[in-house]
Amino acid sequence: MRTPKKGLLAIGTLALMSFGATAQTTWNMATPYPEAEFHTQNINQFAQDVNKLSGGELTIKVHSGQSLFKHPEIPRAVRSGQVEIGETIMSNLSNQSPLFQVDSIPFLVTSYDSARKLWDGQRPFVEAYLKDQGMRLIYAIPWPGQGFFTKKEINKLADLEGVRFRTYNSTTEQMARLMKAVPTTVEAVEIPQAFSAGIVDAMVTSAATGLRTEAWEFADYYYDIQAWMPKNMIYVNERAFQRLSPKAQQALIDAGKEAEVRGWKLSEEVFSDTTAQLKGKMNYQLPSEELMKGLAQIGDVMTATWAEAVGPDGEKMLAPLR
Repeated sequence: MRTPKKGLLAIGTLALMSFGATAQTTWNMATPYPEAEFHTQNINQFAQDVNKLSGGELTIKVHSGQSLFKHPEIPRAVRSGQVEIGETIMSNLSNQSPLFQVDSIPFLVTSYDSARKLWDGQRPFVEAYLKDQGMRLIYAIPWPGQGFFTKKEINKLADLEGVRFRTYNSTTEQMARLMKAVPTTVEAVEIPQAFSAGIVDAMVTSAATGLRTEAWEFADYYYDIQAWMPKNMIYVNERAFQRLSPKAQQALIDAGKEAEVRGWKLSEEVFSDTTAQLKGKMNYQLPSEELMKGLAQIGDVMTATWAEAVGPDGEKMLAPLR
């Protein structure tokens, strides 16, 4: 039976359309933070760069503010392939692997320079862990350093003894106990009320959180100690990555490198901006040498405890800081 020319033409057109469709891929990305957050803004630029560098082959649709999955659910969603790419604060994975605990050890890193050195030591281990889980690291960006907000002046570690100190996880509770403060669990949304009611007298958090909660209404001092600088990481499902064309794979890698450089710079800018705003609203202080010496000793204790639990890999991770 002969096929009419019109039929052949239609079949050819459909084949071309089908080929064109398979050359274009859309990925869904789950992120936990709102659009206004600098991490999310950096991700949006990353997605645009991927699309451009891939020549339109790969489009990443960003779902911000936990709109697709709750923060704790994102790693499992990426691992299982429910979404192709996601963002997570690395310390959230501490219960899965102790290598992620290092991100929230107080006073281990107190500057962007030391944070970069730690990341240089961490990165190979994070990449290996994700690979074992069927995922691939793309990039990581630090949050600005955390500072002390207090009702009274703090010049030395002894000044924190007996102070009701806001805690929100096991790490901050351990830190408070080592400072001989009184650990008191308070959720972020309850911070202003807890200070006003005398439930807590001090807390450690970022300048950005201090601005959001209007800390000057309930605390008098802000100490710029940069207690720790946790990182958010962007990672993808390895099977989804392997299904991409070489061009799209390279676009993802190259855009990730650009996003990491840009994101570290953005983090520093956010830190400078929010700190400057706090200076105009409350008593801004750099910590005394005596206070930092005492806090560093606490950091040493917590670091040693962590390194002992992790073993030789822990020492390798910390080597760039030595």
